[in-house]
Amino acid sequence: MLGVLFDGIAYGSLLFLVSLGLSVTMGLMNFVNLAHGAFAMAGGYVCVIAMTRFGVPFLATLPIAFVVTAIVGAVLERLLYRRLYGASHLDQVLFSIGLTFMSIAAATYFFGSSQQPMRLPEFLRGQVHLGGVDFGIYRLFLVAVVAALTAVLGFLLARTRFGAQVRASVDNAQAARGLGIDVDRVFSVAFALGSGLAGLGGALGIEVLGLDSSFPLKFMVYFLLVVAVGGAGTVKGPLVAALLLGVLDVAGKYYVPQVGAFVIYAAMVILLIAFPAGLFGRRR
Repeated sequence: MLGVLFDGIAYGSLLFLVSLGLSVTMGLMNFVNLAHGAFAMAGGYVCVIAMTRFGVPFLATLPIAFVVTAIVGAVLERLLYRRLYGASHLDQVLFSIGLTFMSIAAATYFFGSSQQPMRLPEFLRGQVHLGGVDFGIYRLFLVAVVAALTAVLGFLLARTRFGAQVRASVDNAQAARGLGIDVDRVFSVAFALGSGLAGLGGALGIEVLGLDSSFPLKFMVYFLLVVAVGGAGTVKGPLVAALLLGVLDVAGKYYVPQVGAFVIYAAMVILLIAFPAGLFGRRR
C-alpha cells in the first residue's frame, strides 16, 4: 500500500511539474495552449542528446533542458503566441494543436518514433528499504526535486516583486497596466518559465513516462486534467490535483487493472461536479 502511494506521489509530482506552466498560461494569459506537452518532449530530447552524443552527466543536463526550452518558449511566445492572445479559444486550440502535430512530425523525422534510451547514473538506480517497504531511489529524487521547486516557486510568487506583478496581472491586467506594470513582459517571462519547467519535467520524466515522438499527444489529457481539476492560474491547485490524480491513477491500475485507466477520468468528473472552477481556481 505504501509503495503504491509513493509511486503515485512520484508520478503526480512529474505531472505537476509539467502542468504548472500550462496552469500559468491558461490562468494568466487566458490562452488554451494544447502544445504545452511539446515543450516537455523538447526537454526530454535535449537531455537524451546531451547525454548520448556529448557525454554530459545526467544532472548537468537538467538545467540545460530548462534553459533551452525556456528560450524556445520565449521565442515562440514573442513570434507566434502573442498574436493570438485576443483570439477566440477555438482559434487558440486549432493553432496550438497544429503546433503539437508539427512538433510530433519534427521529432519523428529527426529521432524516429521509437522510445529513446536513457541510462540513469549509478547513484540514482536501485531501491532503498525503509519501514519494510522498498522505495525507488530515482522516485525519491523526483519527489525531492519537485518539493524544492515548489518551495522556490511559492517564494517567487508570494515574496518577490515579480510575483506581485504576476498576481496583479492575473487579477486585472488593465489595472496592472495602469499601475505601470509591463504586463507583456510579465507574460513573456511567465511563458518562458512555464516552458522551462515543462522541459525540466520532460527530462526528469524519461525514466517514468518514457520519451517518443508521440509524447505531446499521449500525455496532453493528463496535463489538462491537472489544470482543470486544480484550477488555472495557481500553484497550489495543480500540485494538489496532480498528487491526487497521480495516486488514483497508479492505485487504479494496480488494484483494478481491468478498469484502471478509467479511474482518473471518473475522479475528474466527480471533482469537477463538486468544484466547477477547480479545487483552487478563480471564479470569473
